[in-house]
Amino acid sequence: MTSRLDQIIATRIRQDVQGMHAYAIQESKGMVKLDAMENPHRLPPALRKELGERLADLALNRYPGARIDELRVALGRHAQLPEGFDLMLGNGSDELISLLAMACDVPGASILAPLPGFVMYEMSAKLQGLKFVGVDLTPDFELDEKAMLDAIALHQPAIVYLAYPNNPTANLWNDDTIEKIVEAAPGLVVIDEAYQPFASRSYLDRVTKHEHVLLMRTMSKFGLAGVRIGYMMGPAALVAQVDKLRPPYNISVLNAETALFALEHEDVFAAQAADLKRERARLQSALKEMGLKSWPSDANMILVRVPDAGRSFDGMKARKVLVKNVSRMHPLLADCLRLTVGTAEENAQMLAALRSTL
Repeated sequence: MTSRLDQIIATRIRQDVQGMHAYAIQESKGMVKLDAMENPHRLPPALRKELGERLADLALNRYPGARIDELRVALGRHAQLPEGFDLMLGNGSDELISLLAMACDVPGASILAPLPGFVMYEMSAKLQGLKFVGVDLTPDFELDEKAMLDAIALHQPAIVYLAYPNNPTANLWNDDTIEKIVEAAPGLVVIDEAYQPFASRSYLDRVTKHEHVLLMRTMSKFGLAGVRIGYMMGPAALVAQVDKLRPPYNISVLNAETALFALEHEDVFAAQAADLKRERARLQSALKEMGLKSWPSDANMILVRVPDAGRSFDGMKARKVLVKNVSRMHPLLADCLRLTVGTAEENAQMLAALRSTL
């Protein structure tokens, strides 16, 4: 017999939502956690103590106020915000991606992105009821220039997402191809630089050449994944339109103060990023010595192909090392694992666990 709750779900919840799968987060308790591209380094004890004292002094009984604008200014200074541009904050980049889909929900609108890519581009489009157009990368995970330009001409997307570098493949795409895509796009182009602290170059020096390009970054890869601060930069008039959809008080006073504190100690986080880049190089060398195919990385992750992704993932997990099995995300990712770059000790454990499964 059908319950009232079953009837409500069947008739009041969108059919496409009922058929969706929620974003899955792996259980990681007791594991060496190398599945989510987090910075493995914590703040030094003295800075933790100082931050705790600052957070304790906050007026938690009040809504966020002027301090949020101070964070916007500090982030603009940190990111070298170009003249005539503005910056808006999101509760992580995920919220900004959702707001962009909402802002561009005009009749017949679609969102286009290369695949494999960050899953939230597609998810946000579908949750907003927009068509999502995915364009396959080449077998070496480069942009397929002709396929991208053909898809743009055919679908006339409201938004084109280009992750720079890409997730989960970790590579930076060809700049000439990116410029052709930007020039061809009839709507917005969002350059997602989530992994900018680890990348060899940025789109920032080119962003002012185009009035329809937005640059998106996050403090998650800076070292504050738990703080949930994303930000987006672009021409002030364009950012102002998207910002109308931002919920009031979307950034908590705790998160804002932590972010401001972190920006006051940029050198600490820059040193952590430098360490992770060194560890990334060591990991790539070790994977090559193991006879495994991995791809160039400009992020704090490495994509590697193993003989049997399921076997390696399960074997590593049994040895308390958690990575991401991306082999079923897209046909191009067959037998691929995504390895987050950790500390030297974590990476040694990860390599030992991986080696035991081969």
